[in-house]
Parts: sequence; structure tokens; C-alpha cells
Amino acid sequence: MSDYDMGDTGHDVDYGHYEAGEQHDGLDQLHQAHGSEADHNSQFGQYENDHHAQESTDFSQGHHVEYDQPAAVHYESDDYTNYNHDASVDDHVFAAEGSENSHQAEFGELDALQQRFDASFASGTELHGGEGQFGVAAN
Repeated sequence: MSDYDMGDTGHDVDYGHYEAGEQHDGLDQLHQAHGSEADHNSQFGQYENDHHAQESTDFSQGHHVEYDQPAAVHYESDDYTNYNHDASVDDHVFAAEGSENSHQAEFGELDALQQRFDASFASGTELHGGEGQFGVAAN
């Protein structure tokens, strides 16, 4: 409100000022993080051994004597040795080692900040005067 009145004499002064209001402030902050990791480790060892052996032995020994005379005499002698040997060996070795590891991790993070600020204010000023007298009020 504003008033300025000089009146008839020009010495009366009225002045008024009033102000009021509200102020609203806000803060919104959002932070989000997400991550993941995966690990895999595999280790394997193998050993294999084969062995094969074969043996074969044949041995023969003979002795033969034969004697004939014209007077119908007959003589015969036999000695004979026969030896057979067969052998077979098979060996097999197998060894194995194994290892396997797996790791998986995930994470998520969320930070939120929300703040509201409310403020109100009012101020006023008045000036009165007349005949050389002035008064001032302010809030």
C-alpha cells in the first residue's frame, strides 16, 4: 500500500510499504552405481603311460641215430627236446588332476538425498509526518 497525501497545505505526508512472501527451495540428489565381476579358473593335468612287452622263445633239439646191417639188424635211437615259451605283459597307468574355481559378485548402490527448505518473510515500512513531525517504523 502506498499513499502520498499532500493535503491542502502540502505538509501532511503518509507513506506506507508492506512486503510479504514465501520462498521454497529444494535439493534432490540421486547417486546410483552398479557393478559385477566374474572369475573362472580351470587347471587340469593328465599323465598316461603304456608299456607292452612280448616274448616268444622256441627251442628244439634233436638227436637221431639209425643203423642198419644187411643181416636184418636195425637200430634206431631218438632223443628230442622241444621247448616253447610265450609271454606277454601289458601295463597301463593313468593319472589325472583337476581343479576348477568360479567366483561371481554383483553389487548395487543407491544414495538419495532429498531436502526441502521453506522460509517466509514479511517486512513493512511506514512514514508519518505532519507539521514537522515524522515517525518511522520498520519490521
